[in-house]
Amino acid sequence: MGTEILHDETELLGRIARGDQRAFSTIYHLYYDKIYKFSFRLLLSEELSEEIVQETMLLIWQGGDKLKEIRNLDAYLKTVAKRKVIALYRRKAIEDRAVKELKAAYSDAHNETEEGILHRESRKILDEGIMLLPSQQRLVYQLCYQDGLKYEEAAEKLHISRGTVQSHMKQALKFLRNHLSNHSDIAALVIVFRLL
Repeated sequence: MGTEILHDETELLGRIARGDQRAFSTIYHLYYDKIYKFSFRLLLSEELSEEIVQETMLLIWQGGDKLKEIRNLDAYLKTVAKRKVIALYRRKAIEDRAVKELKAAYSDAHNETEEGILHRESRKILDEGIMLLPSQQRLVYQLCYQDGLKYEEAAEKLHISRGTVQSHMKQALKFLRNHLSNHSDIAALVIVFRLL
């Protein structure tokens, strides 16, 4: 009986190779359940299992003369279905990785843009605060903080004591922090205190 089925399948495959839709329909109905169940065990998805059946059967329909080389149709169809499942997993993994990378890139770009805007806004508020400082405090702040001079160097340059420079710096920083607190939101303050 097994030889008869094999003989019939070989004949059916030969007819499919010549474009016989009835022969294809026979093979399709004979193997649909086997391929579906095999795929479902691997994928646990009705939709994806159906997709595997369709792709596997499409390969048979488009097989042409290669179909005549098939000796064990059952094993051949399982091998094709298994390869399709593996390809599906690979495609899904690539898609998942791409989505993850796109989300990360979007998040990074969004954060950089947001932080850039906050930084510019905070810098503007800080510059306004510096202009509101009394002239001597502003000069000490600019020499020590912006130009990077040590207290001794600023004191020498301004012909005042180191203690006076320190006092002016302390008062300038206190004023600027208050000014920024009153003119910035929390997120901006985090960036601003990096500037001070």
